[in-house]
Amino acid sequence: MPKPKPQSILCIDVGKKRIGLAGCDPLGITISRLPAIHRKSFEEDLIRFKSHCQTREVKGLVVGLPLNKEGFPTKQAKYCERYGKKIARTLNLPIAWVNEHSSSWVAGEINGLHNDRTGQLDSAAAALLLEQWLREGPELKPVQ
Repeated sequence: MPKPKPQSILCIDVGKKRIGLAGCDPLGITISRLPAIHRKSFEEDLIRFKSHCQTREVKGLVVGLPLNKEGFPTKQAKYCERYGKKIARTLNLPIAWVNEHSSSWVAGEINGLHNDRTGQLDSAAAALLLEQWLREGPELKPVQ
């Protein structure tokens, strides 16, 4: 699979309590962890998404899907897919999906953030997902 075209991306790691965020610059060189969203209502969360998208001139959304070790969708993956599509539609952004199996564990190991409840672990996981997407793709596509 060819590498995706570099552009300013917002990557989200969707959880029930927090959403980890990471972004990259338009050239896909620098990945920045952004403050996690401590979830409230969809409308309140959307305000934060819009702010990041405007400030960072975001051109696409990458969403982590927690697949099981065999690569099949989990209940949480289906929830993440619905949520990602809703955000992408609302913000009128193309979307790409990344398998996030074990991303939180890896982010915790790398950054010493196990049992973190501040959102740092969530955003560290989102940064790993974005790095993976920049390396492997797939290309962004309009929400269907």
